[in-house]
Formats: sequence, C-alpha cells, structure tokens
Amino acid sequence: MEASNNKSARRSQRDYTLGFKLSVVALVEKGEFTYKQAQKHVGIQGRSTVLVWLRKLGKLDWSKPFRHPLMPKSKETPAQKIKCLEREFQDEKLINQVLNGMVDIMDKEYGAGLRKKYLSDTSGKLSKKTK
Repeated sequence: MEASNNKSARRSQRDYTLGFKLSVVALVEKGEFTYKQAQKHVGIQGRSTVLVWLRKLGKLDWSKPFRHPLMPKSKETPAQKIKCLEREFQDEKLINQVLNGMVDIMDKEYGAGLRKKYLSDTSGKLSKKTK
C-alpha cells in the first residue's frame, strides 16, 4: 500500500492549461530542450503530447521530421564518406575547368574582360602614381 502512495499521481489532459502548454512550446522553440527532453522535464507521460502542442501552438513547422543537411542519410563509414567527397571534389574541379574555359573564350572572342584584375598587378601602378 505504501508503494502506491509514493508514486506521483498520473496527470490527465485536463491538467494542462493553455499557458502551461505555451510555456513548454516556448522552451522547445527557443532551443533549450528537445520536445522529448521537455516532456521529461515537466513530467508529461504521453509520448507525443508535446509534439502535438508544437504542431498546434508553435510558430515552427513541426509537421515533417527535421533532418540536418550535414547529417548522413544512411550509416556510411568514414572511408565511404571520404570516397564520396573525393568524387564530388573531382566533379567540381571539372566544372571549374569548363567554366574557366568558357571565360577564356569570351575574353578572346568578344573582349569581355570577365577576369578579375588582381591587386598584385595594380599595386605597382598605384605606388608609382603616389610618388
């Protein structure tokens, strides 16, 4: 009998006021807690209660799960990730070569002057003018 008295009373949905819900939503949206951490912190037993509040009362879009763009979608080993990044780097180098070739053609045929003039070339001219 004493064991049942030591347990905290189960809370029902009726116990949560709108102000309480908004304060929990604010904690999560400020980034102080994840929604699961917030539910443990304030003692909410339902698994998705805070998530439902976030969807209804929050300012952020919680309808879809968030996946950080830098996190891998699949479990790949570091060696696999390195190979993938090396392939992407080679692709970017090829694209860079093609674009540089196009700029060279534009400069030769049309005199477009798209290349940047670097400061080292002009710095000698500036110092001569100031003397």
